[in-house]
Amino acid sequence: MKLKWAVLAVFFTIVTVLTGCEPLAVFDPKGPQAERQANDILLSIGIMSVVVIVVFAILIFVLVKFRASKQSEDYEPPHMEGNPWVEAICVGIPVIIVAYLSFVSVQSNYIVESAPKGYEEQEPLIVYASSSNWKWHFSYPEENIETVNYLYIPTDRALEFKLYSNGPITSFWIPQLGGQKYAMADMITTLHLAADEPGEYMGRNANFSGKGFAENTFNVTAMSQKDFDDWIKEVKETADPLTEEKYNELLKPGHLGQMTFTGTHLEFAPPPEHNHGSSDSESTEGTHEGHEGHSNSNELEENHSDHSNH
Repeated sequence: MKLKWAVLAVFFTIVTVLTGCEPLAVFDPKGPQAERQANDILLSIGIMSVVVIVVFAILIFVLVKFRASKQSEDYEPPHMEGNPWVEAICVGIPVIIVAYLSFVSVQSNYIVESAPKGYEEQEPLIVYASSSNWKWHFSYPEENIETVNYLYIPTDRALEFKLYSNGPITSFWIPQLGGQKYAMADMITTLHLAADEPGEYMGRNANFSGKGFAENTFNVTAMSQKDFDDWIKEVKETADPLTEEKYNELLKPGHLGQMTFTGTHLEFAPPPEHNHGSSDSESTEGTHEGHEGHSNSNELEENHSDHSNH
């Protein structure tokens, strides 16, 4: 009777305590990349649950079947050697599980590293996301605006984030839109995301970067393309311009609230030149710029030659 009431008390406690809990952000995806990753996590949990249940069932069976019993003093248990079927199952099943999860992981990695599914033919919105102790700077080069510690994005449009750091290594992560990716000082990493639904999401630095790490977060607001265009227009009409002096002040260690500027720091503080995972269009642009530089160099050499002849 006491055991029955103890079990009921535990069950009642669990139900009442978990009632107020919100679902984990990674299990509430709002974009194709996050949905793919959530499905992979649930698949892994399902496989592990089956393994645990089977192992515990076998354990209970063995404990019951081969439990101690009253035998004569001269009783000797029968000699048993390895069973090839048991050994094949114990080795084969884990190998199959690991191989299958490896295949799924590699396949998913290629999917989340490319343009989001359904947005492959769409021109992405490019945002440079750079971190400093302990804040995030978001530069919209096409819109020529910049924000600090908050991010506005349009829904139903591909997003291409260019990540780098102005200090220690950080990790850019919006759990409901996709997995985290590192931002480093000497290179740019590219992260592809998309938001299918309007809403407000949480973003943060997922890599420890000092005493201000816990508050190194930012807010993400997804809205329709029309609302996004209206916001861009409002920023250009009301925000102050971002100067080099102001930007250097923002880079100093510390916490700040949300800030908005016209112009971007990319004009006077360009990002690293080394791009990791850049798109084909960027590579083409870089090659085009290289050809232009080569042509200018030839022109300078020709002018110098003419001057020497003179």
